[in-house]
Amino acid sequence: MEVIHKIGRRKTAVARVYLAPGSGNITINKRDLKDYFTTGTLQYKVHQPLVMTENDKNFDVKVNVYGGGITGQAEAVRLALSRAMCEVDAENRAILKPEGLLTRDPRMVERKKFGQKKARKKFQFSKR
Repeated sequence: MEVIHKIGRRKTAVARVYLAPGSGNITINKRDLKDYFTTGTLQYKVHQPLVMTENDKNFDVKVNVYGGGITGQAEAVRLALSRAMCEVDAENRAILKPEGLLTRDPRMVERKKFGQKKARKKFQFSKR
């Protein structure tokens, strides 16, 4: 089996995942998973598709991720890994789809409008 390459996106974060047969090592931007995503919640999000499909010890994962914040990056990695798991075995789709792991979250930051303080917040109007 050759290396599987998939892309995941969330907000402005983009993750490229390279999946190869191995022993379960996860490397993100040439750093260990626990060094890059320090909180347990973010580590859980990254592991979720691997654990649900029972492949957490079968593959080595190499990830390049950039843009956005750490939560957006973790969710981009999760989407890319979910897509890769579907490529490995088509039956994994039935496991991941009900959990919403194959859905790209379309929510983006709304742009700031001119003449306003933020995207929706206005300047205070004083009658005086």
